[in-house]
Amino acid sequence: MTGPKVGTRGQTSVHPTAMVDSRAELGSGVAVGPWAIIGPGVQVGSGTSVGPRVLIERDTSVGEDCLIANGAVLGTDPQDLKYKGEESSLEVGDRTVIREFATINRGTKASGVTVIGSDCLIMAYAHVAHDCELGNHVVLANAVNMGGHVLIQDWAIVGGMTPIHQFVRIGAHAFVGGGSRITKDIPPYCRAAGSPPKLYGLNAIGLERRGFSSDVRSALKKAYRGIFNSDETISEAVRKAELRPDKVPEVGHLIKFIRDSQRGVTT
Repeated sequence: MTGPKVGTRGQTSVHPTAMVDSRAELGSGVAVGPWAIIGPGVQVGSGTSVGPRVLIERDTSVGEDCLIANGAVLGTDPQDLKYKGEESSLEVGDRTVIREFATINRGTKASGVTVIGSDCLIMAYAHVAHDCELGNHVVLANAVNMGGHVLIQDWAIVGGMTPIHQFVRIGAHAFVGGGSRITKDIPPYCRAAGSPPKLYGLNAIGLERRGFSSDVRSALKKAYRGIFNSDETISEAVRKAELRPDKVPEVGHLIKFIRDSQRGVTT
C-alpha cells in the first residue's frame, strides 16, 4: 500500500516502515509513525499524529489535531454476528485523543456509523463498539468496555473498568464511577456508581467547573430531589417537574431524557 493523497499545507511525514493505502487521504502536517497501517477509505485531518503500530483499517475519518497513540485500532469490522460485510464507517472529531491499545469498531447496517465527537479522551484499553455515539468532551477512562448502540452525551465522564450494556444512554455532564456495571440509562447532570449502580446526587463539582450558574444548579438540584428523592413514582414525579413554570432548559433536558428512556433509568 503506497502513494497516499497528501494535503498541500505544511509537511506530512510517513515513516518508511508505515503502510498507507493509495485510497487513503492525509491532511497537511499529519505524522504517521513506524509500523502504522492506514487502509482504504481512511481520511486523516491536518495536524493529526498517528502513533507507532496504529491500525486504521478502513472507511474511517479522523478530524484535525487528534492524537492516536501506540497500538490503537480504529475502523475494524463490528463484533456483531449480524454483520454481513455491509458498508459502514467510523467518524472521529477534532482534537480527540485515543490512547494506547484502545479499539473502536465501525457501525453496522443498523445505523451505518460509529461516531466519536471532538475534544474527547479515550484512555488506554477502552473499547467503543459498533453503532455507538459519543458527543463532544467525553472522557472514557482506562478499560471502559461498551456494547453496541451506546449513546454518551457531551461532557460525560466514565470511570475505568466500567462495562456498559448495549443500547444504554449516559446523559450530558454525568459522572460514572469506576468499576460500575451500567445496564440502565444514567440521567444527565448526575453521579452514579456501583454494581448495580445507584445515583449519588448531582455532578455538582463538574457543573460548577463548567460554568453552570448558581440558578441553574439550584434548579437542577430541586428537580433531582423532586424526581429521585420522592415517594412518588418516577413517572408521576417527572410529570410534576414538567409542569413547573420556572424550569430552566437544563431541567427540560433532564425530563426529556427520562421520558425517552427505553431501558429504564438508574435511580
